Amino acid sequence: MATVAKNTYYKVTAALFVLLAATVGVSLLPLGAFSIVAALTIAFAKAALIVLFFMHVRYSSRLTMLFAAAGFFWLVILFFFTFSDYVTRAG
Repeated sequence: MATVAKNTYYKVTAALFVLLAATVGVSLLPLGAFSIVAALTIAFAKAALIVLFFMHVRYSSRLTMLFAAAGFFWLVILFFFTFSDYVTRAG
């Protein structure tokens, strides 16, 4: 496994804090139905940063990347079902 510079961890942590602020900002804006899409997009970006850098998938073998990609594909499916349930509810 490759050694990752501390500077990389600091940048990723800063990006996660920016995305956290974006999540709070989106929750305070009256975006209507778009707010759930924005929140899920930001959550997906945060999850990607955590998996790629803190779980070292970016520096792992192709097999590990394949399994991580399969997990992300499953996450996309779950987000899709969550969004479709939200959209089809009455009221």
